[in-house]
Amino acid sequence: MTGKIFFKLIGAVLGLLVVALVAVDFFASKIAESTYLETLERELIDKGKMLAIALPEEPAQFKRYAAAARGRLTLIARDGRVLADSEAAADKMENHSNRTEVQMALAGQTGSTRRQSPTLGVPFLYVAVPVEEGALRLAVPLSEIQSQVDAIRRRMLGSTALSFLPAILLAALFARWVSRRLGNIIEYSAELAKGNFQARLARPGGDELGLLERKLNETGETLEGMFQELQREHAELEKLERIRKDFVINVSHELRTPLASIQGYTETLLDGAIHEPEHNVRFLGIIRQNAERLGNLTADLLTLSRVEMKQQKFQFASYNVHALVQDTLDSMLPLTQRKNLTIHFHRMLGEPEAFCDAEAVNQVLTNLIDNALKYSPENGSIIVGMRDLAPLPFTEIFVQDSGIGIPPEELSRLFERFYRVDKARSRELGGTGLGLAIVKHLVKAQGGEVSVQSEVGRGSEFSFTLPHDDLGMSEHSDIRSQLTIP
Repeated sequence: MTGKIFFKLIGAVLGLLVVALVAVDFFASKIAESTYLETLERELIDKGKMLAIALPEEPAQFKRYAAAARGRLTLIARDGRVLADSEAAADKMENHSNRTEVQMALAGQTGSTRRQSPTLGVPFLYVAVPVEEGALRLAVPLSEIQSQVDAIRRRMLGSTALSFLPAILLAALFARWVSRRLGNIIEYSAELAKGNFQARLARPGGDELGLLERKLNETGETLEGMFQELQREHAELEKLERIRKDFVINVSHELRTPLASIQGYTETLLDGAIHEPEHNVRFLGIIRQNAERLGNLTADLLTLSRVEMKQQKFQFASYNVHALVQDTLDSMLPLTQRKNLTIHFHRMLGEPEAFCDAEAVNQVLTNLIDNALKYSPENGSIIVGMRDLAPLPFTEIFVQDSGIGIPPEELSRLFERFYRVDKARSRELGGTGLGLAIVKHLVKAQGGEVSVQSEVGRGSEFSFTLPHDDLGMSEHSDIRSQLTIP
């Protein structure tokens, strides 16, 4: 590729030099011819004036003078008759009174003209000067003049051609330099066309080609950024698609289990078990339990749906954290009494405030305490407390239980939708697998973070943070990625 560019460039330069040489030949030849004729004309005039001073009388001497002057010498009377000529018989020559140069010489001036001689049939340069007898004319054949002009022309062409040699050498070096850079640009463009957006042109110059190289590098950087963004978006879409499929599968499974149970026990009752006192009440209880499970699952799915459709609204304001937690604990009191569990509330000093949504905080605490109730043994205890995270402008609320704990390898996936550590026990306890995912979403939407610490056999601690002041969070939930991506 570089070789082709080089030969094209050097060919173009050589073509320009040839055109320049032809132009020099044409214009310089004209100038040389004109200059030579003007110089020769002045020389002939000077020679004619010198010969007029000592005009020869004998024909032999007249011819010697003409040879010395290197031209044709003619003496013309005032009436136009030819008195003597160095190359023809004077008495046989026609009257020259009508010749332009002769007329000017007879008028006392120096005259000159170029024309073909009627006597010899050859073009001449004629110069005439006034003398006592009339006019003395000196003529030189134009063929001799042309030969001199051609000689000058050849010398000029040779000199010009020699002067072009350094130009050709410089042109070759320049063509080599340009062809190499253009070759690099073409190769780089080919790399971009193949999708290699990491490639770059090294050391762009400060000229126009350098500007082109810098712009191509900028284009490569832009394309690389766009390609990486497309790759990230593609990976994100693939991940979302996998999660969507998993979600559909999980929802189908979660719905199928209670529906199958309801259908099975209903058919059993219809088949006659409804009249069996030892079974009918128990079967109806199971049907009710699965119906409640379906209701809880539907409610959680609707919450997630509002989040993903950006229909979840928040009403942010400053609230007393003690009051928020106490309201939730009061609402959970019947459940704790039913399971003979005790909740201890560890307050902070002072009256801490948080900028949050009261309903969202209540739902977060309800889900966390409900989980603690499910996995804590009877007659156990649950601790709900707060910590000041100064100098960070956040308050942390935590829920500790005395349950069985969670293995370390399971902690990173606890906040995924439908993820359960112990699937069988979770379903037995009525869990939907969506509670912690909702917790994560609601906390994120308020500008906080959620975390968990646990040790097998010694219980777990779930905690979340709330900001002291307004962080500029949107009133509409827009953190879909927090739910769909683990």
